Amino acid sequence: MDNVVSAGSTTTIVGRLALGVTLLAVGLGYTGLIDGVTAADAVTLAHYVGGVALFVAGLLAFRESDAGTGTAFAALGALWFTWAVSPEVSANAAGLFLLLFALVVLTLTLAGGDTLGQAVYGLFFVALLLLAIAQFADSGALGKAGGWFAVASGAVAWYAATAALAHWPTALPRRGAAGRGVTAAG
Repeated sequence: MDNVVSAGSTTTIVGRLALGVTLLAVGLGYTGLIDGVTAADAVTLAHYVGGVALFVAGLLAFRESDAGTGTAFAALGALWFTWAVSPEVSANAAGLFLLLFALVVLTLTLAGGDTLGQAVYGLFFVALLLLAIAQFADSGALGKAGGWFAVASGAVAWYAATAALAHWPTALPRRGAAGRGVTAAG
């Protein structure tokens, strides 16, 4: 068997694209890679694409009876929306919000799902954890590291959506118990 993904549901593809773009924008802002661009510059994108679009994708997934995707996208949409519209708060309050956000993403990671989805949520969890600790410790280096994990998570989310549309492989063949090459499906 080959390990090519089908087109998947439209809501999953749209949700992964929205999450990927938001994570890439916010992550690049935290890394400082682009001169003069900060995470604060991604607030509008996080508000509408990460917040509103993901929340709507979550509601549409619930309508399609996909409780897992609906829960993930609606929760992430609500959290991105809250992050984008929150007033200026203390570093400790920001760190606490990021830590609580990380716990939601950890739940999504542990809930299972496809390999790419778990990779997105796992990298996103590490990003949020590092960003939360950076807020508590006032550490720019940890903030940059968290930004890079957000960029990696966004890139994987983008790849997952694009792979579903273009029918690209989503996993490498793995080795069977006897050393034989076995595809991810079996």
